[in-house]
Amino acid sequence: MTSKITPAVRAAIEAAVGAPHVFDDPEKAADYGHDEFSLPEIARVPDLVVRPGATEEVAAVLRLANEHGVPVTPRGGATGLCGGCVPVHGGIVLSLERMDRVLEVDADNQMAVTEAGVRLSDFVRAVEAAGLYFPPHPGDESAMMGGLVATNAGGSRAVKYGTIRNYVRGLELVTAAGDVLRLGGKLEKSSTGYNLMHLVVGSEGTLGVVTKVVLHLKARPGLLRSLVVPFEALEPALETVPLIMKRGIVPLAVEFLEVEPIAITEEHIGKTWPTKLGKTHLLVILDAPTEEEIDRLSQATAEVCCGKGAIDVFIADTPSKQDDVLAIRSKIYDAIKAGTVEVLDIAVPRAEVAGHVRFVREVAAKYDIWLPTFGHAADGNVHTHIMKVRCEAGRMAPVPESVWRPKTEAVRTELFRDCRARGGVISGEHGIGLVKKPYLPLVLDERQIALMRAIRRAFDPRGIMNPGKVFD
Repeated sequence: MTSKITPAVRAAIEAAVGAPHVFDDPEKAADYGHDEFSLPEIARVPDLVVRPGATEEVAAVLRLANEHGVPVTPRGGATGLCGGCVPVHGGIVLSLERMDRVLEVDADNQMAVTEAGVRLSDFVRAVEAAGLYFPPHPGDESAMMGGLVATNAGGSRAVKYGTIRNYVRGLELVTAAGDVLRLGGKLEKSSTGYNLMHLVVGSEGTLGVVTKVVLHLKARPGLLRSLVVPFEALEPALETVPLIMKRGIVPLAVEFLEVEPIAITEEHIGKTWPTKLGKTHLLVILDAPTEEEIDRLSQATAEVCCGKGAIDVFIADTPSKQDDVLAIRSKIYDAIKAGTVEVLDIAVPRAEVAGHVRFVREVAAKYDIWLPTFGHAADGNVHTHIMKVRCEAGRMAPVPESVWRPKTEAVRTELFRDCRARGGVISGEHGIGLVKKPYLPLVLDERQIALMRAIRRAFDPRGIMNPGKVFD
């Protein structure tokens, strides 16, 4: 696919959205040619950056692009980790950043209506100001709501509250042809025809551009408490998680972490983790409406952990302690990002997490590469970081590119094959984008991919929407 942005097409786009919101200066446009994937070689400078301010402007731009065969790459906060908003065929990057209004917080229906360019942090503030709660909490608060929908973002709270998909009740979608579809609404139930709304959730901008979202909200939670539980070995720590769930305890989150990235993060942000004991830690976050109930859940969780050989159970029971623990967990990627080649987000059945992480360690030893691994133990989402550094005495030490680069594809392939063998998928929350596209056939058969291609053609016959992503 080649760009066909003639002077006449550009003039028509400028007339639709305003000339100040259309630019092609290479230095400025380069900022719109990448996401947070670490290797710069996947970046591509778009031919034109367009920043519409309303749904009607999005529709006008897409009608022009469709008529002239110009590829369009929708862009939100660009916090993705797999090249999902990289304009691989040039053309237009359609940035939703100006569409940044929370349009309504409806307390009676417990719904919010937001434009796609609202950042998660701003959305959460607006919702909480109205006395309500938006449970999903993907890792980066600068992510935009349209992007969260496009990737079906998850986060650590998915085990109890689900992913973004569980909260989407309505969407406004502009198709490649410039038609505006209003799917769903402030509804808790619908069995009226095919559910096109849920088809769009997780479609990574390949079926159209999400411009507005209707999201379900909940009442504010009661009390939160974080437990940090060190274990001497990986297996008993991870084997504890299904046992906690079998006791009828549904935590807000259960994270597993290795001590090396914790130590690096402590130094990076100047905060202290509650313990230096052990080699693998569980972070169990509980919520409950009353002090009595959260004490009961804490005691039951501690009993299960100690029964599996936990060294101790540390309770972060004050706001400052909880803030320190959560800050360290949320900043681990920032702390090791400079040494990261890629963050995998394999998802396997909960009971398979221990086996998969054990396999990760075998692969790390086989290829002599550091693969720090942590993630959402209770929902099976495992984040293995393929690294271009070593960990030495709690610090990152460089490794020559000639050493690490030849290993990365073999490591990635081995881990994806193990994921498939365990009944898993290669992405639990980041999406496929550009980077994981070659590996999709490892976990989806040809018939499924053929159906997906047919759906994509039905929405976008000319193939202008985010071409080159998910599959060709």
